[in-house]
Amino acid sequence: MKLIINGEDRTFDEAPTIERLLETKGLGQAPCAVEVNSKLIPKRKHAHHRLREGDVLEIVSLVGGG
Repeated sequence: MKLIINGEDRTFDEAPTIERLLETKGLGQAPCAVEVNSKLIPKRKHAHHRLREGDVLEIVSLVGGG
């Protein structure tokens, strides 16, 4: 299955949930915001929101510093 994540094409063997996708990117515990097809998906729904072929995702992780 093909997804577009932050402007890059990515291929997966099966349809992951947002939570699983974040884990594979090393962002499982990181504070971040996820949009799917320009719609913000609340963190409480990440474990259950299954992605579909052709979905366009924007993932923004929060970085502290000063």
